[in-house]
Parts: sequence; C-alpha cells; structure tokens
Amino acid sequence: MNRLRELSSQVMDVYQSLSQEFSAYQSSQSLNCVEKCGACCNNPDIEVSPLEMLPLALHLFDTGRAEQEFDELDNYSGFACKQYQRLSLDGKEGYCGIYEYRPAICRMFGAAGYKTKSGEATLSVCKPIKQAVPEKYAAALIAIQPQHLDIFEKRLVDDIAANSEVRVTSTKPPMIAEGRQKLAQLDYELGERLMPINDALRFVLEKILTLSFYAQDIDGGVAA
Repeated sequence: MNRLRELSSQVMDVYQSLSQEFSAYQSSQSLNCVEKCGACCNNPDIEVSPLEMLPLALHLFDTGRAEQEFDELDNYSGFACKQYQRLSLDGKEGYCGIYEYRPAICRMFGAAGYKTKSGEATLSVCKPIKQAVPEKYAAALIAIQPQHLDIFEKRLVDDIAANSEVRVTSTKPPMIAEGRQKLAQLDYELGERLMPINDALRFVLEKILTLSFYAQDIDGGVAA
C-alpha cells in the first residue's frame, strides 16, 4: 500500500503541473470552459487510466468509503461519470463532485493540442466552447497554423482574418498525449491502459481493497 501512496503523491504533483499548463493556455486564448457546463462529464465513456483515479480511490479508502463506492460502481448504470453532480434534468449543467481529485483528462480537456494522423499539431476544442466564443476558437486555430481544416473551421478562419479587432498571437497548445505520457511513465501497469472512467475507478478500488484485505491477514497471522 505504501507504494500506491507514493505513486498517488507523484500523480498529484503531475496534476498540479498539468492544471497550470493547460489552464494558462486556455486563459491566454479565452477558451475557458463555459460556466456550469457539464457536457463532457455527462458521459460514462470518457476514458482514463486507473492511475488517474488512484488519488481519489485512496481518498475514499482513507475516509472509509471505498467499499461502499465499489459496490455502487458495481451496480451503477447511469449515463454519466458517477462523480458528476447534475444541476439540470438533462445533465447539461452540473459540476464535478471530486474536483480536487479529478483525473488528468478533465484537467486537459476543453482546449488542447493533439496530433493528426499525419503528425501535424492541431487544436481540439469542445463544442460548447466553440459555440460560445467562435472568434476566439478561430484565432487559436490561426495561431497554430494547421495545415488541414474542415469546412466549418476554414469559414471561421476566413472571418477572423478579416476582423482586425481580434488579436492573433502565435501560441502552441499543450498536447494531451504528452500529458498522458507524463502520467503513464510513473507506472506502466496502471498508467498505460485506458478504460471508461467509472470502470477505471472500480478497477483501482478493487486493487486497494484487495491489498488491504491481505495486509490485514498478514498482520493477524493468517498468512505468512
């Protein structure tokens, strides 16, 4: 268990770095998340690594909630991340119930860089942000000078290029893949594999509870 605690501390250090890096870029480009928007959270298929859920799992264990959460996840059939707290019936508005322990993808998603199949850097921006500030999105695309844009993006770029009121600064976005790699290199077994977010938490909770069970047996003299 000590190894997992050390690993969790390392994960949180990476989280702090990622949060600063991606937030700084998003703020500089005015591509921040829309207030109360929960579009990305309202989806159980968002993929994370078990390593990303380790800090939360240990927190649940330390506060005596690990077994209950494990059982609830085992029977959970919701259509969102289980930690998402809805503020609207359709789930479009809400907030993260575990913000301090949210996984890496939640810290990077919104506006970030990724590489196309041809290896070129381009920009990924979620739909609500695109719709809220289309001119800022277009300016960010111009700044990284992508080689290939879809029809919607080309139209935005043409519009923004003709608008002298919008300032375009050459700023490269931080890359999601690089952020994932920073975590994966901490522990290949837990950091390389991706799975739906609820499954990832259940997976690492099971690991922690199993280790705890055997540790109790050893302390009690049941096992060698």
